[in-house]
Amino acid sequence: MKRAILMLLTGALIASAVAANAKECRGIQFPEQVQLAGHPLVLNGLGVRKATFLKVNVYVAALYVSHASRDSKSILDSAEPQQLTLQFVRNVSRDQLTNAWREGFEKVAKDQLPTLNARIDRLNGWMTDVKSGQRLTFNRTGKSIEVDVNGVVKGTIEGEDFSRAFLSIWLADPPNAELKDGLLGGQCE
Repeated sequence: MKRAILMLLTGALIASAVAANAKECRGIQFPEQVQLAGHPLVLNGLGVRKATFLKVNVYVAALYVSHASRDSKSILDSAEPQQLTLQFVRNVSRDQLTNAWREGFEKVAKDQLPTLNARIDRLNGWMTDVKSGQRLTFNRTGKSIEVDVNGVVKGTIEGEDFSRAFLSIWLADPPNAELKDGLLGGQCE
């Protein structure tokens, strides 16, 4: 009996320690730190992607950086590793995702589209329907973006121009202002 109580208490302590090292947004927890290519990254912020005039929640985004910052330009200019994780809170079709990527690139890098289009097509080719609870993770290391679709690495897209434009979708001209504010350390709304 004492052993069972001790095990329950130990489990509760471990669970509370994990929760203490995590932040939550819309009921989804993200760790305060992650490792990327041997580099420790800290959670810079959490934001919610809202769609349509009804403000429907689509995903919770987490941005991890080497040094926390509220300045989007310094994050975009950084050559240090970064990670953007999108955890979906609703089902999204492949077509909805690929259209969103294309619209995002058109907003933030319209003049660069001729040199980005082939890489945007490669990104879109890796997309699938995403179910609620699944994640897309984008690891920015050096001059590339590694694309992970729900735990499966699809590949890497080279080019500092692409990696910067991709991250700019969230940090320069996001689909909704609350998303950018949250990723830059503001409230997760």
